[in-house]
Amino acid sequence: MTASISPGCSTVRYTSAPSTPADLAMPLCHLHPLPYHADPTARFALLHGEPGAVLLDSGRPLAERGRYDLMAAWPLQVLQVLQPDAGEDGRAFFARARAALASLGRAELPERTELPFAGGLLGYLGYDFGRRLERLPEVARADLQLPDARLGLYAWALVSDHQARTSQLVCHPALDEAERQRLIALFEAEPLPKADAFRLTAPFAADIDEHTYRQRIEAIQAYIAAGDCYQVNFAQRFRAPFQGSPWTAYLALRAACPTPFSGYLALERGALLSHSPERFLRVSRGQVETRPIKGTRPRRPEAGADAAEAKALLASPKDRAENLMIVDLLRNDLGRSCRIGSVRVPELFALESYPNVHHLVSAVTGELAAGLDALDLLAGSFPGGSITGAPKIRAMQLIDELEETRRGPYCGSLLYLDVRGESDSSILIRSLLAEDGVLSCWGGGGIVMDSHWADEYAESLAKVRVLLETLEGLR
Repeated sequence: MTASISPGCSTVRYTSAPSTPADLAMPLCHLHPLPYHADPTARFALLHGEPGAVLLDSGRPLAERGRYDLMAAWPLQVLQVLQPDAGEDGRAFFARARAALASLGRAELPERTELPFAGGLLGYLGYDFGRRLERLPEVARADLQLPDARLGLYAWALVSDHQARTSQLVCHPALDEAERQRLIALFEAEPLPKADAFRLTAPFAADIDEHTYRQRIEAIQAYIAAGDCYQVNFAQRFRAPFQGSPWTAYLALRAACPTPFSGYLALERGALLSHSPERFLRVSRGQVETRPIKGTRPRRPEAGADAAEAKALLASPKDRAENLMIVDLLRNDLGRSCRIGSVRVPELFALESYPNVHHLVSAVTGELAAGLDALDLLAGSFPGGSITGAPKIRAMQLIDELEETRRGPYCGSLLYLDVRGESDSSILIRSLLAEDGVLSCWGGGGIVMDSHWADEYAESLAKVRVLLETLEGLR
């Protein structure tokens, strides 16, 4: 990896490059081994109520695809973009993020250590952070208090590698020695905190009724018929009042719907709970991957019926066409930041199955262009095309016109970006926001010309039914 100064500014950009003798003198992170835990929740129970507590959770041992879990708390600083503040655009915020990484300082892991994080930024970008990257209308009501973006700067993380079956406390060399010893003592003691209570005080209710939903789908299809767009991702919101700890709700949802891109982030007014199956952007040694989901069928309790749903999804011309539209969109987005000729589609129309649904998933890869970094990639690709539609900007304009309220965290991204330039991020679908005693959850899907409104309505419910019913069943 090498660092370069961008012309006209003082921010440092980290880009991939062959190792040089100077790299050998790079400060090394301190690694402290801990007993391996396949399930990260017992240890994160020690942190979940602390400032900036964040868990990036692969869903192990229930889910099978994810390799790493990562948790941290007590950030050195917090970078936010407040919702009412229109003064800072997205690229200026990313410049602040680069400056924060530079203030922590470069560091490497010891030789032959393969871990995703060596200290850096953890947090989220809400869907409406996209307003700071592209010009959008101001129609949908902003009724959440959540900042459009929130990234914490962390000098340590506890990382579990489920392939190597290791758990290690990773401390950046800038971390104070006394703090490092405190963390070692905290995690070596491993007490078992008591679970807090959680319950809904009323069932989830949708913001719009079926009749309104049908009108919105028909409006989208009128825009498609007029040549405005090809596909628009439309979502509806469900809300319920609650009492107790969002962490307890997260544990119940994790058991009911384990997914490889889950996560929990403590916030000042509540928490963000995500059980997402979808990767947004991964950068490792300059190599980029995105894995868009487009195409869904419900799971069935009978094995034969369930297999038939999966087979129908794989063969569906409509779902394959929707998926291909988004693959083409993401090829374009990655092409803004990747080396010319490097963008590829190594996987097209693969089946991934989860407890509640089957999904059609593809992969798009590329190689970062010289002088660009993961934040440039985010600036050129956010929000993810799988949750907007195509063409992207026009679809986002129609989403703002047709959805009642702004999406907040939904369809944004939970992410990390470390001081080496390594990064990974999810799409915040199957995600809930706990804010001021109210849980909000969203369900949606891509609408095309041959979509049937009743089928789309049923799909939007199928995607979140396990989440809503699990929480409604807690007492």
